[in-house]
Amino acid sequence: MAEERMYYSYSEYLKEKYGEKVYKLPVNLPVSCPNRREGRGCTFCAEEGTGFESADARISVREQLRSSREKVEKRYHAKKYIAYFQNYTNTFLPLPELLGYLEEAAREENVVEVCLSTRPDCVRRDYLDAMAVFREKSGMEVSLELGLQTVNYHTLRAVNRGHGLAEFLDAVLAIAPYGFPVCVHMILNLPGDTMEDARESARVLSALPVSMVKLHSLYIPKKSVLYQEYRNGRISVCAKEEYLERLAEFIALLRPDIAVERLFARIPEKDSAFCNWGCSWWKLMDEWKALMEEKNYVQGIHCQYLNGAALNRWGL
Repeated sequence: MAEERMYYSYSEYLKEKYGEKVYKLPVNLPVSCPNRREGRGCTFCAEEGTGFESADARISVREQLRSSREKVEKRYHAKKYIAYFQNYTNTFLPLPELLGYLEEAAREENVVEVCLSTRPDCVRRDYLDAMAVFREKSGMEVSLELGLQTVNYHTLRAVNRGHGLAEFLDAVLAIAPYGFPVCVHMILNLPGDTMEDARESARVLSALPVSMVKLHSLYIPKKSVLYQEYRNGRISVCAKEEYLERLAEFIALLRPDIAVERLFARIPEKDSAFCNWGCSWWKLMDEWKALMEEKNYVQGIHCQYLNGAALNRWGL
């Protein structure tokens, strides 16, 4: 099999869409998360959210973009960029304030898309209406990243996610009429989840208008509730081999046109108590590819469960 088609990569998706390589430039806004405001937040989340290496939120959007762009241009000779509003819950801002940040990003040279990372319970139609107007006026694509992590609502409750599966379904279906590409964040080895949860996660995402998925192997930040549970032996992390098996099954079940942005977590070693079983992500990638070849798997090879599966099996 052609290695590059073992799965549909996000970089390939962007190249098809924009005609050349496109790079994400992270932007950190002065925003928090409703789950933190209302309590302790998700058990796997550190105080700084996902922004371990992000810029100070007090720096203007354009300054952050320019600083990142200079580094990327020098290294990759890039010409097109995505302004990636990455950290915390970016739609947990007053709408006029959020639009101001989007408009600031749109004024920056060679930015072709803005991507907003958020939670399913922070998606509302007035925000979507405003983003649609912004897209029309600026001529710039708007995409959304939704943190789900698992379809197992028992696990969502156990990690204090602050929402269930219903809120995620509601958000994806609300976004669909606007045509904004949706990326979903998933963790295939949360404590309590099984192989069947990984399989069902692929099935649920494939049945919905989802464009991309970003997979993270579980990492445990030192400044998190999960770290305390891990240190005290109240939770365990599945073996590396089990994660690779789950990942292989997930990709085999995933609809072939869903782009895959990431397969393993990446976090500075100094910030984590556990990440990737002490292996580098590229070594895990090599092991996973070898497993996929052994199973003769490619993305979507087992995606026969949609569009009246029983009728199709019986030739009706």
